[in-house]
Amino acid sequence: MSETLQTTDVAAFDADVLGQTAVAVREAGSALRERFGEVVRYQTRDELMRALAANDEMALDILRPRLTRLRPDAGWVEDELDGGALPPGEWWVVDPAEGNVNHLHALPEWAVTATLVRENQPVLTAVHLPLTGETYTALAGAGAHLDGRPLHVSQTADLGLSIVATSQARPDEDEKVVRRVGSSITAMLLDALVVRTAVPATLHLLNVAAGRIDAFWQFAGARADLLPGALLVTEAGGQLSDAQGRPWTPRSESLLAAAPGIHAEAVATLSR
Repeated sequence: MSETLQTTDVAAFDADVLGQTAVAVREAGSALRERFGEVVRYQTRDELMRALAANDEMALDILRPRLTRLRPDAGWVEDELDGGALPPGEWWVVDPAEGNVNHLHALPEWAVTATLVRENQPVLTAVHLPLTGETYTALAGAGAHLDGRPLHVSQTADLGLSIVATSQARPDEDEKVVRRVGSSITAMLLDALVVRTAVPATLHLLNVAAGRIDAFWQFAGARADLLPGALLVTEAGGQLSDAQGRPWTPRSESLLAAAPGIHAEAVATLSR
């Protein structure tokens, strides 16, 4: 079989896997939606962790068998807060309740995500927003879509006219990272039109891919909250780097996703 035919066959197979992955995240999202609506009260950190785990486990009970059937030899990332590079091969990177703490507080910003990573490159991703019914998908080399409609980043070329966003990577972040986040927000408040700060990261990255906001940055971070959006933004025509403008990888200490027209300005602002 020629290399061209092999490549075509792989792309067709990945497209089929993506379609079935989208079905899986929608099913998990429906289960979580049934649990949504009232604020979950907790008095201790242990109670909070148990409530978060209950959501994760419900979604994973749906996602794990379905995704494992799709790619039986793929590894499974157990800790959604892990960062850095993965071992060789294929891996499922899943966040069963991205924005889980928002779900517990009856806030609408949460999602279910599943990304297949091959040799440390995301090759397909599906992100479902259960409260709106939207499903965002991306396939490497084939574009990014919202419910089948192509996504494109914004055409803005002026940071001063841009809406930008950032997110907190994780609770109990290192103080050095927290101070860096604070100084970056100050810098962007001086240079951009509007600065949004909220969790989770994935939802900001969806908005960059859809052209609703013009840039997103984050210091530190985990694979599960950056890989889905990174693929969506790239496939929607956005520019991806670290905060200093260097190529982004899962090993990077920061991420900047932006419309190409303001990427250089955003790097300059974050580098001050």
